[in-house]
Amino acid sequence: MEPESTRGPGISLLPLDERPVNTVLVADVAAIAGVELTTPPADALPRFREPADPAAVADWLHARAARGDDLVIALDTLVHGGLIPARTDSLEPAAALARLAVLRDLRLAGPERTIAAVALVMRATDSYSPVEEPVYWADHGREIHRLGAAVHRQWLGEDARVPELPATIRDDYSARRLRNHIALLASLELAWSGVVDPLVITADDTAQFSAGSAEQEMLAYWQRLRGTDVPVYPGADETGAVLVARVIAQRAGLPIRVRVTVGDESGLELVPSYENVPLRVSVQRQLVAVGATPVDDSPDLSLVVHTPDPAGGDHFGGTAVSDPEATMRTADAVDEALAAGAPVALADVRFGNGGDPALIAELARRGSLERLAAYAGWNTAGNALGSTLALGVAAAVGDRRGTRDLTARRRALQRRLLDDVAYQAIVRAGVTERLGRIDPVPSTETALEEERIAEELPRAARSLGIRVPDPPPVPRLPWSRSFEIDLRFADERRP
Repeated sequence: MEPESTRGPGISLLPLDERPVNTVLVADVAAIAGVELTTPPADALPRFREPADPAAVADWLHARAARGDDLVIALDTLVHGGLIPARTDSLEPAAALARLAVLRDLRLAGPERTIAAVALVMRATDSYSPVEEPVYWADHGREIHRLGAAVHRQWLGEDARVPELPATIRDDYSARRLRNHIALLASLELAWSGVVDPLVITADDTAQFSAGSAEQEMLAYWQRLRGTDVPVYPGADETGAVLVARVIAQRAGLPIRVRVTVGDESGLELVPSYENVPLRVSVQRQLVAVGATPVDDSPDLSLVVHTPDPAGGDHFGGTAVSDPEATMRTADAVDEALAAGAPVALADVRFGNGGDPALIAELARRGSLERLAAYAGWNTAGNALGSTLALGVAAAVGDRRGTRDLTARRRALQRRLLDDVAYQAIVRAGVTERLGRIDPVPSTETALEEERIAEELPRAARSLGIRVPDPPPVPRLPWSRSFEIDLRFADERRP
């Protein structure tokens, strides 16, 4: 590797937090296209509920900008120090706006530089888990969620009963939402004035009627008033990958044409779990976010979507049941796309919290699985869609520029299959049962689980026809819970 001082301008990413989906996944996207990606050092990133230092983050951005890098910035990290601190800190609105001002300095210092940004609509999870929320979520979380839904319905002219909450809790929650919404409006103005371009606004875990959905309608009002179209859509942790892929394509001067196919057209009209719009709308907005052009013929990339289970199956809830007919329809769509010649990316959004093992096993049986250019099937439909498109666009750019890294492409595909299917859809259930909760657990218990996962994961993968490298990747639970796993190959270093 060349010394830092001799490298030319690259892409620098300020991620939403330190988890692999926000760092390793994005590095895979860049590697596939043969592009240099830089992220802050590990000690400058947030650690779960502990925020990054916004001043240090701003200094790092200035240093990367001085090198001429294009920038991809998670505004929640710039302002609050990360995803979780954006929901839990006590920052005043004026201070939040002051921290956004660094973007104007970065723009003045490099008028031609790309500054891509993502801002999040704050979620209100329907649970009593305070792990990623203010501590009062343990006693009032579901009532807070229902409060947002009821007020949204009332705003739309419907009758809805507002749940009772202590005044101090309702006041604090309302103030946090207002502050974050003010920051969202400020980010929209930064896009209007050309300080950031592109900007995407995503909504994490948002029900059809909720505080987050109401705020999206408010953002839509301002956009219609101005006549702009900043994408607002379900998603969160995939956005770093999406925006890096977009910048890669822009730098190459290659608008990527994408043909979308499905095994079941009616599935596009379903609203996936944890989201608030039909899948068809999410696909359209994800294409806009990644800078791709939808086409019917002569694509640079074929996106095949395994559409949602009408019953809302979810691996985390133990309700995911594969449908043989749906499996065969999607497998046929994959084979038809492969036969057409363009790289094929498979977005597996059939179930929440993991891919469809039956589909993966069928593709492996046909010899089609390892011919995919990209795959993702983790967590929400937005997460899987965006990740798949980002990896697929990077592959398409690499193919057209002649910079493709086939080793990086195979590794990224392998990592997603091992994580999204073998772990999330099969192994995770046992981990969750043994841990008995999603709260962070003691380090000794975490280490024991990591040893068990290291034994169980290769067996689960091989049972589906997923190739397992020798030696297998070493698993870690970065937040000491079952939800996410960090899989690094033998020659990859951890921070």
